[in-house]
Amino acid sequence: MDTASMPQPHCVWDIQAQLGEGPVWSASEQALYFVDIVGRAIHRFHPATGARTSWTTPLRPGFVVPVSDGTLLCGLKDGLYRFDPASGDFRRAVAVEPGQPGNRINDGCVDANGRLWFGTMDDGETTPTGALYSVTRTPGGLEVLRHDEGYIVTNGPAVSPDGARLYHNHSPAGVIYVFDLAPDGALSNRRVFARIADGYPDGVVADSAGTLWVGVWNGGRIERFHPDGTRLPPVAVPARNVTKVAFGGADLRTLYITTARKNMSVGELAHLPQAGGLFSMRVEVPGQAPTAFPADELVTLGAMARGL
Repeated sequence: MDTASMPQPHCVWDIQAQLGEGPVWSASEQALYFVDIVGRAIHRFHPATGARTSWTTPLRPGFVVPVSDGTLLCGLKDGLYRFDPASGDFRRAVAVEPGQPGNRINDGCVDANGRLWFGTMDDGETTPTGALYSVTRTPGGLEVLRHDEGYIVTNGPAVSPDGARLYHNHSPAGVIYVFDLAPDGALSNRRVFARIADGYPDGVVADSAGTLWVGVWNGGRIERFHPDGTRLPPVAVPARNVTKVAFGGADLRTLYITTARKNMSVGELAHLPQAGGLFSMRVEVPGQAPTAFPADELVTLGAMARGL
């Protein structure tokens, strides 16, 4: 699809998020969840009714993902929490990087095997203390496995439709990495997949054809890449900081786009008044069918951590 024939994004919730991030589609609710990291909030949008709900989080949230029992798994600053939208209660499942108080959890996703992937980052965005993790269940509880490190700001991750590749960003360097992903969750052969200029690569998502959709921070657009790395025409968004996309709707052909007002001047906000809003547009190729994080993985709250 070229840009000329593509519908333009329109704002479906002018929420003015300071740092809107992490959109994820809940198939069971037919609703979109996303977070405002700086605003310390989780938001839910039901497109069929237009209903909008928000919850305050006790710490900065990096992501939320649906769990198969109707709750959410939320990455807050210091660990993974189980969040019940019905009650508004948060319960920590496992601490992450307790020895790195200057770090926080950032972006995350669940792959088709029900494995959670997420990154951590330096909250001051200066020191390469961030890392890439996965979470799986073992007989002893949740296993948090550290796969890669040396990141200032992590973003992504995203998994290809065939499950053979994992994409992950080092945003300040403008680099999108790709790893080979084995069925058991092992990563290998990290290499540069693409580089972003005129902005920084933020969240990444792969659609059902394997095309990578990349939000561009300070770039006002979504970049797109074929699986072989060929760059496709970008999609302009009326916001300077475009953070991430998610595919939703019954046919997974509605693209939702989160944006942020962070670091924008009064003049820039006057020019882009819907910055920080949730945007939407229709696309030709659907996204991948979403996978909920298995509820059993949160029943036992014991956790084991294994290093590189």
